[in-house]
Amino acid sequence: MTQFQGIEPALAVALEKRGYSELTPVQKAVLDSELSGADALVSAQTGSGKTVAFGLALAPTLLDGRKRFERASAPLALAIAPTRELALQVARELEWLYEETGAIVATCVGGMDVRTERRALERGAHIIVGTPGRLRDHITRNALNLSAIRAVVLDEADEMLDLGFREDLEFILEASPDDRRTLMFSATVPKSIATLAKSYQRDAVRIATTSEQKQHVDIEYRALAVAASDRDNAVVNVLRYYEAKNAIVFCNTRAAVNHLTARLHNRGFTVVALSGELSQNERTHALQSMRDGRARVCIATDVAARGIDLPNLELVIHADLPTNPETLLHRSGRTGRAGRKGVSALIVPGNNRRKAERLLQAASIKAYWASAPSADEITERDDERLMADELFLTPVQDEEELFVRRLIDTHGPEKVAAAFLRLYKQGRSAPEDLIDVGPVTESAPRRVREHDDARGPRPESTPRRREDFGPSVWVSLSVGRKQNAEPRWLIPLLCRSGNITKDDIGAIKLQQDETFVQIASDSLDNFLFNIGPNKTLERGMRLAVVEGEPDLGRPSRAPKKFEGERKSFGDKKPFGDKKPFGDRKPAWDKPARDAAPARERPAREAYAPAKRSDPVAEEFGATNTKKKFGRKPEFAGGERSFSDKPGKDWAKPGKPAFSKPGDAPPKRRKPKSNG
Repeated sequence: MTQFQGIEPALAVALEKRGYSELTPVQKAVLDSELSGADALVSAQTGSGKTVAFGLALAPTLLDGRKRFERASAPLALAIAPTRELALQVARELEWLYEETGAIVATCVGGMDVRTERRALERGAHIIVGTPGRLRDHITRNALNLSAIRAVVLDEADEMLDLGFREDLEFILEASPDDRRTLMFSATVPKSIATLAKSYQRDAVRIATTSEQKQHVDIEYRALAVAASDRDNAVVNVLRYYEAKNAIVFCNTRAAVNHLTARLHNRGFTVVALSGELSQNERTHALQSMRDGRARVCIATDVAARGIDLPNLELVIHADLPTNPETLLHRSGRTGRAGRKGVSALIVPGNNRRKAERLLQAASIKAYWASAPSADEITERDDERLMADELFLTPVQDEEELFVRRLIDTHGPEKVAAAFLRLYKQGRSAPEDLIDVGPVTESAPRRVREHDDARGPRPESTPRRREDFGPSVWVSLSVGRKQNAEPRWLIPLLCRSGNITKDDIGAIKLQQDETFVQIASDSLDNFLFNIGPNKTLERGMRLAVVEGEPDLGRPSRAPKKFEGERKSFGDKKPFGDKKPFGDRKPAWDKPARDAAPARERPAREAYAPAKRSDPVAEEFGATNTKKKFGRKPEFAGGERSFSDKPGKDWAKPGKPAFSKPGDAPPKRRKPKSNG
């Protein structure tokens, strides 16, 4: 037990049973005497054994000189993890590590049955492992008592802050005793983690293992350049090339996970999906399928796959590039764990080349740049695996010899070998034929033209002359002035979509409905390749190659502008000698109108109809008896009537509608019954 000096005896026995022969750097660091009983902020690369490390660091505080735990009355330690999968994984690790001490480990994880967790807390547990939201819920409902807590561990603290758990973490830490130990473990230590540590730790010891400062030596990083339309095909070929026992393919969105899962399932791969929209039961079954070999490929988002530890994970594929260096490290850290080798492959479309280079540089990762595996390379790799298969190392058994001879005698050795080859390839997906992207170098140097040397270096202050641009080809874009096209956003778009620089772009001619752009001839093939066969750019713009010079003299649809500017007319008439209104005089010419002789026409009064006498108006003195709507009523015999309406026989001329004012209207006659 000399290789485990400074470890509690019960934990040393558990490590030996588990097959540990040597501790990792972070596990050795937490056993330093300087850390005894103190708070710590530990950063180490993913997969370096942090879970076992904080289990070893907690043991002296929790056991307090005893070999075994007494009956659990209240929890002594609290471990917080960002996701359900990671919390359950931490609980499994602590269970075997503390098996010899008699410790009871309970979980409080979102998505699980809360009543079962409450009963486990009532029975008693020494160590509680959970997610922030569920732990806060138990504390609020008085189901979790933190009065006896001696230590709190925050695993993957940076990820918990990224997921928005800061308020929950602060609530849990403030609810625990002030004299507790607080251990923070994280792959990276951004400013937010340092601020949290300063607020809730006392004189924390900063531990950064030496392996944190350099690239993970057990992970081989490969950046695979592909055409933008070949992303899914490249994922298929990478999976076929490596034939890993377990592989994870990372996507940035749930929609991408669902799309790629369906695509790989159709190609014959045994695939499971892991995203936030799945229930806890579905996610647990998916991971179990990966562990027991029923599934070989897992398509996952970043959040869902956080902290996953699969023992046979040999390959990580980034179908979508990570958004930041920390995510790249966490994704890749799923492989190459506990001394095992792994491959992290980034699928890099042509228009994302510079983004991938910046990402690798920020993460201090040296990646090998190459093209995605071609169909010929995969076939050659399959042949090598077949020739090295262990089936050929096993001698023919006695019970097999008779039938082997019968097969050879009946079909011959060539047909038997061909049938074996077909059976070997039957369960494997055929490789995809990818678009050739040409030779891929480690970096994209600036293109230097032959005539640059003859011309000499151009001062930065001197603008490039378009006539000296060199051999070029014109392309047409389906946007123009009408769509507010401007060089200031067209140039970055072309550089981003076609993987070129602004030095590869010459003159830009804006028209009303289209734009002509000059592209250097030696960059045209690469430009068109990265644009893709559909010749479609962002915002739905279409691109076409123009043969020869563009026809800039075509009639423009733009409205013609007034040629020249005339401030005043002076002596000139505004309409020349022409009369703008013909023989008719303009309205503003008052003297001409007044001087004109009166036209011979009937007087205005001749057209006015004769006024009718209105007895009602005469009697009541009404001055305006005109109705707003309809015609004036006709009167018969001095009484009001509506006899002017044709077809109305109920008000006859000379007879009022009602006999006198105030009388009720006449009753309607009932129709005669036919019965």
